[in-house]
Amino acid sequence: MLKIFKITALLEGISYLVLFSNMLFIKPNNFELYHTLLYPIGMSHGILFIGYIILAFLLKNAQKWSLKDFGIILIASLLPFGTFYVEKKYCKEPLLSK
Repeated sequence: MLKIFKITALLEGISYLVLFSNMLFIKPNNFELYHTLLYPIGMSHGILFIGYIILAFLLKNAQKWSLKDFGIILIASLLPFGTFYVEKKYCKEPLLSK
């Protein structure tokens, strides 16, 4: 499930940046294209965001995230580039004890 969370975190971060790009760069220049792209980009981002949050709750105990770490993981979903940070720092496979 950690691998699915990593992929979801990356895709959610990318969709967030694409949504911002659509708003910042396309909207001022081509309003019709902006409205055409808004629904599919927004819907995919919304689904990925919900999946990210649900997977974070499911992985909290399995990954032994502290309350502070879990809070950082949840807040990172609201910040641009935040999910990339989470994927890099918190999505490591647990070490197997010998």
